[in-house]
Amino acid sequence: MPGQRKHRINDQINVPQVRLIDADGEQLGVVPAEAARARALEKQLDLVEVAPNSEPPVCRLMDYGKHAYRISKEQKQRPHNTQLKEVKFRPKIDQHDYDFKMKHIQRFLTQGHMVKATIMFRGREVVHPEYGRKILDRVVDELGPTVRVDNPPKMEGRLMSMIITPKRD
Repeated sequence: MPGQRKHRINDQINVPQVRLIDADGEQLGVVPAEAARARALEKQLDLVEVAPNSEPPVCRLMDYGKHAYRISKEQKQRPHNTQLKEVKFRPKIDQHDYDFKMKHIQRFLTQGHMVKATIMFRGREVVHPEYGRKILDRVVDELGPTVRVDNPPKMEGRLMSMIITPKRD
């Protein structure tokens, strides 16, 4: 396994006694560390310290290579951290600015992130929330069936926002 190991194995375990667990999960009790190493060698397995802080440390007989491989596979299958990315619009946004921000939203969604689309109202613009609603509806229409609206557009003070996520297949 590349990098530094999390568990001490075989000769790295330097305590006089260990609580031994068999490869099948059966507890074999407290045995001298040498006897545990001998049993691991006899069964062609590794003696792996799984709970170093207990008294005596808990060790398990297992094939450490298979164990490390299984753990690395599980970590690769876990979903990656999704972040909430925010893209801010204004009610009277120019077409080029809108297109530029849409590219950002599409990039965030393809990376699997959640996107919070926010309309910032200034001054008397807040009297016309329908302008902001039109922009947010346009965002959803342009993204089409590839997104799901988690939080529909709603006003929070001078901000109108909604959260969209990519649809999972």
